[in-house]
Amino acid sequence: MNDATESVPPPHPERRRRPSTFGGLIYLVVVAATVVGLCLVAFGPWRRGIALVGVAFLFASGMRLVINEGESGMLRVRGRWFDVAALAGVGAALIALATNIPDQPGL
Repeated sequence: MNDATESVPPPHPERRRRPSTFGGLIYLVVVAATVVGLCLVAFGPWRRGIALVGVAFLFASGMRLVINEGESGMLRVRGRWFDVAALAGVGAALIALATNIPDQPGL
């Protein structure tokens, strides 16, 4: 075979090291805050950890409300108002639970 007839694999596309949208960046911030909150739940003051996860969801809700559809990236699941309501509802519920659950003696 000569060099002209050999099959050459196509070059590999460069891997992107950053999110392609602003919403993707916000999503990564929310995921990081959630991981930190869950680590607090597992190894430290669980109320603060749950509250941190709730605050992260409220932050995601606010950002989903203000950024446009083209930049929402991974924050966009359904329509804008559904996403905002769902994220705000879960965030508020987590904060309410973290502040209202009474201490259990002996646990």
